[in-house]
Amino acid sequence: MSWLERRENWNPQREDARDDADIDYARIIHSSSFRRLQGKTQILNLGDSDFYRTRLTHSLEVAQIAGGIARQFAKDDPHGSAAAYLPSLSLIQAAGATHDLGHPPFGHGGEVALNYCMRDHGGFEGNGQTLRIVSRLEKFSDSAGANLTRRTLLSLLKYPVSYSRANNLERAPSLETEPKSIRIINRETSKPPKCFFDSEQDVVDWILQPLGDKERELFTSFEAVAQKHNKAIHKSFDCSIMDLADDIAFGVHDLEDALNLNLIEEKEFRRIVPEERCTSFLDKLKEKYPEETGNNVYETFVDKLYRGGRLRKRYISRMVHHLITSCRIREIEGFDEPLVRFRAYMEDGPAEFLSALKDVVRERVILDPSVQQLEFKGQRMVVAVFEAFSSEPKSLLPRETYARWELADDKPRVICDHIAGMTDSFLLKTYDRFFSPRMGSVFDRI
Repeated sequence: MSWLERRENWNPQREDARDDADIDYARIIHSSSFRRLQGKTQILNLGDSDFYRTRLTHSLEVAQIAGGIARQFAKDDPHGSAAAYLPSLSLIQAAGATHDLGHPPFGHGGEVALNYCMRDHGGFEGNGQTLRIVSRLEKFSDSAGANLTRRTLLSLLKYPVSYSRANNLERAPSLETEPKSIRIINRETSKPPKCFFDSEQDVVDWILQPLGDKERELFTSFEAVAQKHNKAIHKSFDCSIMDLADDIAFGVHDLEDALNLNLIEEKEFRRIVPEERCTSFLDKLKEKYPEETGNNVYETFVDKLYRGGRLRKRYISRMVHHLITSCRIREIEGFDEPLVRFRAYMEDGPAEFLSALKDVVRERVILDPSVQQLEFKGQRMVVAVFEAFSSEPKSLLPRETYARWELADDKPRVICDHIAGMTDSFLLKTYDRFFSPRMGSVFDRI
């Protein structure tokens, strides 16, 4: 069974110069789901500024960084055992561009809200929705979504464990018990497991057909985590490259946005990203730029980050370069198939540096009350819109969506698909149309 096979038969035109990965990349770039990423929150709320990253620009950066990692592997070890299995530039960029298609409006707040809404209907999780979009919902084929190749779909299977196997029943989505006059979701218990949906089990079975029975069982295994959801253990070679690129983009470029918007005070950066967590990067700076960095490399590094302008950009670029060139390939025991046997990882020192960067973004930006308040607000709107549509689907759903709802066995999933595909502004306008006290008009365009 070929990794280039598609679920629906399709033959390229004879004069088409593109290979299978080029076609997959083109389908993602030209998909409606990809375009919608321009209107979805990355970390900071859309509308505060038109400078910082959205889900769309983040995805483009992940695609570019993933391509850089793959090319670095080819340069570092052109005759190594993994060289023949490195993804092409188009394939790995397709994975990077696709990885966030399933994220709903209002970031992880929207994800938690939809998982609560779908608590009795198979749950919701952004990565699981990505697989559903490309394998079911996009319109490049009759019934296979974007009809991507098996290898591209494998690169998107970030957590090859189904919702029912990953879900910890002791962490069932619930409401907070303290508020008396309003309903508030318990955000901790309503966080979804990292998984694919049980409704896509047949797609995953098809993706993993080339693996032997033992390999398939090992690849889809998980580990139990106390008081949390079960955690997937494995991912494919291509997916591991994309995952590293995603972490780099989050740790470095989201930090850049936060610094440009003065959201992280220098003393807080120094507290969370102290010198001892930056050793690998500082050593490289001292080695490459001794005259520029002087005797105290850490002070020079922090000073340049907080100086702004071209100096900040230079150090942002150097961080990305350091992290990309610190990625390596290992082999995982128990697998014969190269696409699941090889795995990309980052060396310990650079990994600790990246972890520190992610920590400062998480603590000082994502968990900042100003961001959390907007996430909370978005979460409330998502639940309200879902429950409104569910109350009278025939009257309230758009006609095309209602036609799908009528034919579906899993009707709540159709409403979930509709809301998950909304941009932040589309969800806001829909909420306003349902619940704003103003009169409104049939001619309002949303």
